[in-house]
Amino acid sequence: MDQIDRKIINMLEDNARVSLKEMSAACYISSPAIAARISKLEESGVITGYHVSVNMEKLDYHVKAFIRVQLEPKQKSEFYPYMRSIPNVIECNCVTGDYSEVMEVVFPSTTDLDDFINEIQRRFGKTSTQIVFSTSVNHRSVKLTDKPGKENE
Repeated sequence: MDQIDRKIINMLEDNARVSLKEMSAACYISSPAIAARISKLEESGVITGYHVSVNMEKLDYHVKAFIRVQLEPKQKSEFYPYMRSIPNVIECNCVTGDYSEVMEVVFPSTTDLDDFINEIQRRFGKTSTQIVFSTSVNHRSVKLTDKPGKENE
């Protein structure tokens, strides 16, 4: 991956609908060359998809929380499919520490969140929940540079 590929990725992460023409002008190569590079990045698994960013509060999901769950290893085969089936679970990560899973969830109300937590506790065991008051840094991508790991220099 070279500097042009990194610039293409940065532009797509800023705006997944950026035109080939705009990328071509920014990278100083032709639109077909940009399209070919994007195809290679997709085929190699560097680009895994294109997404829209949604303001969940505008859709009446006013409660965001992080739920930690203490699981036994044998529970994972039931836990993962269950979490994938719940649309309110935005992300679920296996982590180190006393709690083996951390989920980010959104719900319309604290009552809905409480119902979900009670179901998790009933099915899987101990949880710990933090409700988000505000978000100072929204989900974002890492800006790629010529020196991986040195994005903030």
